[in-house]
Amino acid sequence: MSETTPLVSPAEIPGKGRSLVATEALKAGQIVLRDSPILVYSAFPVTVDHYNKERSYCSHCFRSMSNPASAISCPCCFSAFFCNSNCSSSALSSSHSPWVCQALKRLRENASSLPAEDQQVQARFLVAAYNLVVISPANFQILMSLQGEHTNIDTASAFLLHSFISSLSFPNQAQIGFSVELTAALLAKDKLNAFGFMVPFAIHKERSVRAYAIYPRASFFNHDCLPNACRFDYVDSSDENNTDIIVRIIHDLPQGREICLSYFPVNLKYSERQCRLKEDYGFICNCDRCRVEANWSDEEDEEDEVIDEVEGEEEDDNNSVDEQMSMNDKANASAADNDFPHAYFFLRYMCNRDQCGGTLAPLPPSNNKVAVMECNVCGSLSNLDELCDG
Repeated sequence: MSETTPLVSPAEIPGKGRSLVATEALKAGQIVLRDSPILVYSAFPVTVDHYNKERSYCSHCFRSMSNPASAISCPCCFSAFFCNSNCSSSALSSSHSPWVCQALKRLRENASSLPAEDQQVQARFLVAAYNLVVISPANFQILMSLQGEHTNIDTASAFLLHSFISSLSFPNQAQIGFSVELTAALLAKDKLNAFGFMVPFAIHKERSVRAYAIYPRASFFNHDCLPNACRFDYVDSSDENNTDIIVRIIHDLPQGREICLSYFPVNLKYSERQCRLKEDYGFICNCDRCRVEANWSDEEDEEDEVIDEVEGEEEDDNNSVDEQMSMNDKANASAADNDFPHAYFFLRYMCNRDQCGGTLAPLPPSNNKVAVMECNVCGSLSNLDELCDG
């Protein structure tokens, strides 16, 4: 457990279940968790259309490769690509064990048996998850302890994916009670607990996920539509633990306060947030912000949609500038009427870079009195005083 872990502690909160709360008063920018993943797997389907994209990232450390043509490919499955010999050799005893190698080869050769692209990605997850039984039984047990029940997974899809895994004859099946129910339970763990590593931010380029990771402690964070913390990853850094997740506090918090993340960009509208939370996580949000916005008239959202259509703007959940500007404008207007007491959040903690929509958090506290804010999407740095003046 990391040195910062004592700053947070698991707790049961009525109506929310397992949560993480501050064990002491926290300052803005403090790191409350640095967590290493149980497993990481590629987010790309195995179709030909995604082959070149997959080659752009190392299959072990998932860093971007500046020259994909120089990647070291696995000579057996041709489904894994490594940025250097160290990643290649390390993967052979962990993330790309001989069984994983053969499994990915079969998946690529028989992709038609899993026609949907999301099923191919789910198959990648299951291969990584069942590989833990061999390389790290303790981590497999941690994975099974996370939230997610098999009853929440589509039975037909689970059976199809289980049939694929069954055909691979992975070792130690008997000791874990290999079954359709176990496969469905693992899929549920993935659905509720996976964090995405995004491709590098670029203006006018749609953002997508390069890989997914599951962490033993970060999954304890609950959602809030106005989070008091946000997560950062530095996958393309030279850090040895580049797939670690880092959670920093956005603003000062008292002892005992629950620490929450937002599971998606904070500039989404009320209806969009509720829809995503219900479909992806199975709950309806009743946070302070949602209770306020639930009383806003439907006409306000309809007016925003009409404006977007006239201007010919395409909406995107991850980086819609129009939605961010609309939310900021609405925050300013509503604050004057005291209808939206959280307007300050959008003025102070949302990145104003074009097509970003990320959340700002201060860098860890230092002797420097000037607070520097970092965006968790585009990585840009800004002076807090300049943001407030703007």
